[in-house]
Amino acid sequence: MKKVLLINGPNLQLLGRREPDIYGTVTLDDIVAAQHALAAELGLTLTAFQSNSEGEVVSRIGATLSDGTDGILINPAAYTHTSVAIRDALAAVRLPAVEIHLSNVNGREEFRHRSLTAPVCCGVIAGFGADSYRLALLALAEILRRDTEQRKK
Repeated sequence: MKKVLLINGPNLQLLGRREPDIYGTVTLDDIVAAQHALAAELGLTLTAFQSNSEGEVVSRIGATLSDGTDGILINPAAYTHTSVAIRDALAAVRLPAVEIHLSNVNGREEFRHRSLTAPVCCGVIAGFGADSYRLALLALAEILRRDTEQRKK
């Protein structure tokens, strides 16, 4: 079974209460539960991690080198626009990663338009609320499936 790590960055533990007009009313627990269910349907194992600390996120990404993780889903939240350290950690582990955002970051404030992490990810899914997570997991599952097929050849 392929292993997927879901990383959620700062303030995402506040989902459901934090700016519901932007982020909706679904909680992070609701999102994680739905991701676990979908991962099981797809034959994947999912581990979820959330931290408000940049260093903890970097350390968790680095731990994928020894824990058997095959792919990463990441909502870096505000660190998307500021963290060279998270960008470098993603690049270093060389795992397929999909960046996730609940809101359409390109339709928001100018400072949110640039992602430091997107260039080291396979893709970005943003603007679909909690469905962004579902779409990202489906995309990553397909990437992992193709990778497995390629290795068999």
